Amino acid sequence: MRNWSIFTLRSGGREIRIHLTFVVLLLFLLLVEVNRSGPQVITRVFIITGLILLSTLLHELGHVWVSVRQGFPIKAFVLLPIGGLTMGDPALQEESARNLRKEISIALAGPLVNAVLAGVTAAALFAMGTAHTLRLTPPLVTSANLITSFFWINACLFAVNLLPAFPLDGGRILRAALARRMDFRLATRRAVNLGQIFAGLFMLAGAALNIQMLIPIGVFIFIAAQMEERTVMFQTVVETVQMEDIMLTEFSILSPADTLADALDKAVHCLQDDFPVVSGGDLVGVITRQTIVDRLRAEGNGYVQGAMSKAFEIASRTESLGSAFRKLTSRGLSLIPVVDQERLVGIVTLQHLMHSMGLLNESRRLRRRMEE
Repeated sequence: MRNWSIFTLRSGGREIRIHLTFVVLLLFLLLVEVNRSGPQVITRVFIITGLILLSTLLHELGHVWVSVRQGFPIKAFVLLPIGGLTMGDPALQEESARNLRKEISIALAGPLVNAVLAGVTAAALFAMGTAHTLRLTPPLVTSANLITSFFWINACLFAVNLLPAFPLDGGRILRAALARRMDFRLATRRAVNLGQIFAGLFMLAGAALNIQMLIPIGVFIFIAAQMEERTVMFQTVVETVQMEDIMLTEFSILSPADTLADALDKAVHCLQDDFPVVSGGDLVGVITRQTIVDRLRAEGNGYVQGAMSKAFEIASRTESLGSAFRKLTSRGLSLIPVVDQERLVGIVTLQHLMHSMGLLNESRRLRRRMEE
């Protein structure tokens, strides 16, 4: 979720991020509107982009509210111009996706928010006597009329998200229906394939009919489908991978009696950013390279014992990577030691996790090919 997105705020314990496709959208609108009306509309283009961001945020908060009430809390979500992608407990999310009734209620919450926003905006335009601006003639979203544009932004978000194109809300309902009859990963892949077909159709229709806004919508659907598929596949894989499959077995350790200067010297000569601290064969703490540097700068040379953290989690060799990953992320840790019969046998760090997962996936693919 952190790839190509920026952190904006944390609300109610949830991390909210904005995907960089909003920058693509802004540049696209600037190109179209400035070419149509001149540079004087630049400020209004930024306002339109802000209205789209607001509409997608409220859309996603609708999903979050219903999801929490259904017993599936959301930890984070990333906003795209067509909606958002959520992150929660993988097991609970898969359970939700397999429950057609609950998935329908969660999926429809977002479009319903957009329908309400569009309805309120239309009522305001009628009250102001400017309802004639709601004519279905392109361009629907334009800097010439921001209130009317807000109506069409939400009307389009409502209509587009009802399409059975994963990861749009209609596509999520489709996946839930497919998951009742087949493996969850296969259901996701088929829903993604249909979503990519819709993405291609949007781009082709935009070019053929000269409706420019359809082209970025198709691009955003395609990007979102790829992101969602990678997330689901990653979550599925980490539940089947054990710590012994991915842990580092050759690593450096520190002693609480080591000085920070000696620890920094050891850190310089290895690729680790995180170190377990061991005393007499027992794991007593963990420390990061950055902590070592910060302590040396602030207080001068001291001992590792005074700078190490005693708040850490451990995992067993046979524990799933998914379980360990939840321990890491829930407490904001960057290292988890792996123990076997109270003996430290390996470590897993966020630093090498994604690299190792890619290699492990390729190794398994090659092994299956050789067995065939």
